Amino acid sequence: MLINLLRVMITRSLKPFIFENRNLHRPMDYFNLPNLGLYVHVPFCREICPFCPYYKVKYDASLASRYVDALIKEIYLKSANTSSGKKKISSLYFGGGSPALVINYLGEILETFRKYFIIEGNIGIELHPDNVNPTLISRLKDIGFDIISLGVQSFDGEILQTLGRKEKSDNRIKLEMIAGEGFKAIDVDIIFGIPGQTPKAVEEDIRKAAECGATQISTYPFIDFSYTNNLQKPLNKKEKKVLLDTIIETTEKIGFNRTSVWTFARKNTPRYSSVTRENYLGFGPSATTLLRKDFRINTFSVTEYINILKDNKIPTALILDFSKRARELFWLFWSCYNLNIDKNNFFKLSNKNLDTEFWLEKKIGELLGIIEYSENCYKLNDKGAYLFHLVEQKYTDQYIDKTWRIARNTPWLEKIVLH
Repeated sequence: MLINLLRVMITRSLKPFIFENRNLHRPMDYFNLPNLGLYVHVPFCREICPFCPYYKVKYDASLASRYVDALIKEIYLKSANTSSGKKKISSLYFGGGSPALVINYLGEILETFRKYFIIEGNIGIELHPDNVNPTLISRLKDIGFDIISLGVQSFDGEILQTLGRKEKSDNRIKLEMIAGEGFKAIDVDIIFGIPGQTPKAVEEDIRKAAECGATQISTYPFIDFSYTNNLQKPLNKKEKKVLLDTIIETTEKIGFNRTSVWTFARKNTPRYSSVTRENYLGFGPSATTLLRKDFRINTFSVTEYINILKDNKIPTALILDFSKRARELFWLFWSCYNLNIDKNNFFKLSNKNLDTEFWLEKKIGELLGIIEYSENCYKLNDKGAYLFHLVEQKYTDQYIDKTWRIARNTPWLEKIVLH
């Protein structure tokens, strides 16, 4: 009900969001978009963690090889038809899944991107601790990766067992191994809201991450997606708030600044983020693409992804055509997540004045005492960040869960309607 009311209020419309499979292969107009990022989804894992909501399959060497061939074809199809030369890119991130499982192909994939894009920003990759070893880290550095995100989730073995995850070695050792290689930024993922997790346990996780070399700590509330195989249910809202307050207090004590609703980083270090940005192109099965006029979702099937690219077709399964208002709201949503609503960035996207377009939302934010004005932008304070934390979880339950659940079951859909 909360999300429905917010949607109607801020969209000024009763119409739902509709993803459809029409006109899937129309050109992608991205050359003039500012701050364009690239994201690659590698859908392979050695073991499937029961709590993980992202699309992945068990690793198979033959399937992975065919996936890489298809990925290179997708990069070509989305890039080669531009007539304006190479597009400058602000970031390139590999997520998953476990991208390290295709380490032998990562150099080739990066060179393919460089053939069509000028990569000016950081190049990051997500790693599962079990894949980390000195040889892998050295190879990633040589290939050109300068940011690492390590999916620790917790340093506490009992908490990991509650999640259904069994680590093969001490995650602190893996983190220290990465820190010794001099990457520009090292992100560590920590989940909070797990049954049996106490404020002390969360504080220890945060402190261990920082002590072992993390420059950014990304914390995520434990969310029970409808299609995952969780044996445990998340803690309730009140218990999660206690843990989130502990995270905020602990990161402040150890010198980390809050950079989004759920991320904290040392001062002046590059921030690791994959798709929480203004515009991006997504590659790989289940990857999404955010452009000025539409939002696109690739098929949630490795085999269908491979097959359609053999026919020289882009693997888009669904498109949401934005109204101007909806596109502005999508920007506002992620700007709020990043705690920074920049008036200049909004003007670059829409050629409109932020104060005029969102005068009602601005007034409500001021009355609630959740925003503060600073240097041509509005910032969410801690009260605003907590309210957005609640909205984000509801948004995930109502929109992301439904979309991903349906897309996983049917590779090529007619439509998805989101109210």
